[in-house]
Amino acid sequence: MLMTSLARIPSSAPFSAAEINALNTVVARSSPEQLAWLSGYLAGFAAASSQAQIAASPQPRARVPLTILYASESGNAEGLAFAAKKVASKQGFDVRVVDMADADITSLAKARHLLVYAATWGEGDPPQRAADFYASLMAADAPRLDGVRFAVLALGDSAYENFCQTGRNIDERLAELGATRAGGRIDLDLDFAKAAVEWTSATLETLKADDAPSTTVVHVDFHHGPGPREEEAAAFTADNPLQAEIVGLINLSGTGSTRETWHVELATEAPGFTYQPGDAIGVIAENDPDLVASLIDAVGSSPDDALVQHLTHAADITTLSRPLVEKYAKLTGRSDVASLAADATAFQAFATDRQLIDLFRSYPERLDSEQLQGLLRPLPPRLYSVASSPAAHEHETHLLVGAVRWQSHGRDRKGVVSTLVADRRRVGDTLKIYVKPNRHFRLPADPRRPILMIGAGTGVAPYRSFVAEREALGSNGPSWLVFGERNFSFDFLYQLEWQEHLETGALSRLDVAFSRDQPEKMYVQQRLWQHRDQVRGWIADGAHLYICGDERRMARDVDETLARILAEPRAGDADAGRAELRALAKSGRYQRDVY
Repeated sequence: MLMTSLARIPSSAPFSAAEINALNTVVARSSPEQLAWLSGYLAGFAAASSQAQIAASPQPRARVPLTILYASESGNAEGLAFAAKKVASKQGFDVRVVDMADADITSLAKARHLLVYAATWGEGDPPQRAADFYASLMAADAPRLDGVRFAVLALGDSAYENFCQTGRNIDERLAELGATRAGGRIDLDLDFAKAAVEWTSATLETLKADDAPSTTVVHVDFHHGPGPREEEAAAFTADNPLQAEIVGLINLSGTGSTRETWHVELATEAPGFTYQPGDAIGVIAENDPDLVASLIDAVGSSPDDALVQHLTHAADITTLSRPLVEKYAKLTGRSDVASLAADATAFQAFATDRQLIDLFRSYPERLDSEQLQGLLRPLPPRLYSVASSPAAHEHETHLLVGAVRWQSHGRDRKGVVSTLVADRRRVGDTLKIYVKPNRHFRLPADPRRPILMIGAGTGVAPYRSFVAEREALGSNGPSWLVFGERNFSFDFLYQLEWQEHLETGALSRLDVAFSRDQPEKMYVQQRLWQHRDQVRGWIADGAHLYICGDERRMARDVDETLARILAEPRAGDADAGRAELRALAKSGRYQRDVY
C-alpha cells in the first residue's frame, strides 16, 4: 500500500528532490480510490517490466542427448566410456552409458548422438559379453539408423593380425545402416590412454558444434552421484603403481613337472590398495637385461645408459607385428622387408614363434638410439588373476604365475613378467603392481548361491580367492571345483588347501582331470560331460558358472561342452543349448576370465 506522503523517503532514494516533491504533490491530492488505482498501476508496471527482461534473456534449452556404447573384455573400453561420460556431462550433454551386453538393437535408432568404444578380442572377435549385440547389428534385419550421428574408438593389440577389427566392423556397419559419422574412427594399440582422451574431447566438441543450430548447450556442472558401474578413482594405477614387497615366493610344481608355477605373496598394506575376489593384478613389466643387450647389439647401437633404461623399462622389445615391420621397412628403405609386411601370408609364416630380434637378425640394418626407440611401442603391464582373499589374507595379495619358457628357431625364449618373477626376483625384492577391477567375474551377491568353478593350470587362481573369501565370511553356499592339469603328482596346484576346504565344507565337491596320467588324455570338459546330470542339477538350483584359463585350448571346448549338456534334454538341439548358455551369461550366472 502507498503512503499518503513520501516526504520521509531517505536521501538515498533513486529520485531527485524535485521528483520527490512532485510525487508528494500527486499523492497528497489523491483520493483513496486514486491511490488504490495508482498502487495497482505500479504493481502491473513492475510485473510487465520483469517479464520483458525475462523474455529478452537467452533461455536455457534442453541438454544434448548422448549415448555412449561400449564393448569391453578386460575393462579398458568400459573405463574409457565412463571417463567420456564425466567429460561430456560437464560440457552439457545428457549422457547415458550402455554396455553392449545390456543394449537393445531396436533402441539404437533412438540415439541422437552415439559414441562407441569397442575392444577387439583375440583374432578379430568381439568381446564375449558383446557378442549377441554385435551379431544383431551385423544381421540383415538390423534397424535403419538414419538421423543418428556417431563416432567409433576401436581398441586392439597390433600383435594380432586383425587389429581393431571389431571397432572397424561396427564403424562400417553403422554407416551402412544410415547413421552419419560425426568424427573419424580411431584405432588404438595398447598405449591408448593419451590418444583416447584427445579423440574424445575433439569428438564431443564436434557434436556440440553440429548441434548448435537447433539446441543451445547449457553448461551446467552438477553432481548426480556415481552410477552403479562407476568406481572411485584408484589410488594405484599403471602410471602410479604400488611398490609391493615380495614376502613369499614358492614354486608349486613338483621336481618332475614339465611346468614351473610360482605362488607369489606380496605385502600390500597400503592406504587405498583394495581388491575383490575376481579382480586382476597388473604387474609392471621389466625386460630381460640379456635380451636388451642382444637387441642393441643386433642393430649396432651404442649401449648408453639412457637407451638401456628405455629398453628395459619402457619399450616392448619382444612383440613382432606387421605395423612394426612396416615401420622398419620405411626406416631402412628395404624392399624385401616391405614385401614381407605387405604379404599377410608371408608375414605370418615368418612371425610364427619369432620375436623382434629375429627381424633384426634376418634383415640387419644399423640403427641409432633414436631410430630404435622410435620403432617400439610402449611396454604393457601383464595381468594376473588375484589368488587371495582380502578377508582371509589381510594386507596381502597373492598371485599364481606360470613361468613361460620355450625354444624356437634356435633361440631360447622367455615370458617377460613370468621370468622376471621366476629368475630375477627374490623374497625381500619388490614388484610394481596395481588393481585392475573385473566386475564381470564376481562371486554371487547372495552367499547361499551355488558356484561351479572350472579352470586349468593357473586358471585356478581366482577360485582360491573365491573359496577362501567365502570361508572367511562364513558363507554356506555349495561350491564345486573342476580343475585340470598335466600330472597329479607334480601339478596339483594348492592340493593341500583344497583338501582342507573339503574337510571344513568350504568346498563341497572337487573333480580333477590330469591329462597325462593315462594313455588317453583327460580334460576338464570331458570331466564335465561325465557328470553332466549333476551339472544340470546345479544350474537348475541357481548355480553361477565360472571359467578361467586359456581361451583357445580350454575355454572354447568348455563352452561347447556346457552347450551340449544343456542341449541334451532338448533332444540334442545345439542351438537351444547355446541359447540357454547365452541366457545364463546375460543374467550374470555364466562368467569367464580367459586369456
